[in-house]
Amino acid sequence: MNHEFKEIIIKDNFYQSSSYFPMPLCLIGTLNEDGSLTSFGSYSLCFPYYIAGKGFYAMVLECRNTSNTARGLLRHGKCSINFIPYTKKNFRQCVSNGFPGDTPEEKMKDFTLTPIDGQSKADDPEGNYPKILEEALQVFECTWVSEMDNAQDDKVQDEYDGPYHDFNGITSKYGAHFILKIDHILLKEKYYDAIINGSTPGNFCPLPTNWGYRDSKDFWCSDFRKPRAEGIPNRQIDLSSLRYAATRLNTDVEFTDDALKTIVKVPRPFLKLVLQGCVNWANENGVKVITEKEMKIISDKRAAERKKKK
Repeated sequence: MNHEFKEIIIKDNFYQSSSYFPMPLCLIGTLNEDGSLTSFGSYSLCFPYYIAGKGFYAMVLECRNTSNTARGLLRHGKCSINFIPYTKKNFRQCVSNGFPGDTPEEKMKDFTLTPIDGQSKADDPEGNYPKILEEALQVFECTWVSEMDNAQDDKVQDEYDGPYHDFNGITSKYGAHFILKIDHILLKEKYYDAIINGSTPGNFCPLPTNWGYRDSKDFWCSDFRKPRAEGIPNRQIDLSSLRYAATRLNTDVEFTDDALKTIVKVPRPFLKLVLQGCVNWANENGVKVITEKEMKIISDKRAAERKKKK
């Protein structure tokens, strides 16, 4: 073993007690018991979960099973995940709202940020949804997928003695996991434009990093630093490899060389998926030979579908 390293004991909450772990810094909004107030709690254990191929997109949130956030999700099944910019004032607010034991009313008494209605409320004015934060740079509005892991019957309790679920709902004596379907992703206009038109060091979304580690008296967070871009390797698959991959598909649909040349930059792990998608389109449209023309139609269709989802 390299003697520059020393092994540390792995303890509960290892990401902050036994290591440094870069994570997002979020304020998660959930409704209080009667649904009259949105309470915001500070979290970093909130990560992408389903990113493709499942019919919906999702985050996973890990939290204390008796927290206001867990109780709000168990009762109402909705939350907003608010990514806020770093300032000393905002960080101080996050630390304050991360303190366990306060009721929603106590937590929000001296709250300095601005709750407003989100897209879910705009789409359904009669519904009751957690508010979002006006100061946020990015917001995910989400719905708990309670039926996963058969967690739909989990209720608010002061203590949980089991049995516990594996990955959704109440998962341990003290913990909970929530699989959160993303209903809306909202971005401030500047960062929306950056994603649509191209990000640069000057318009990159300046989100802070929570470093996980905390001691007996302090949380640690760093503000945003200017990012550095590194170009993606310009690698192309040779045409013979593309022909080989196309002939291995279980189909009578054929690709011309000009058609295959349009996807030479597709990474190998995704090549079969892209080719199969083209074949599926061809079967739906009665096409037996895919040329460059059909590839353009397929590409335009995919672009329109992505735009519609946004």
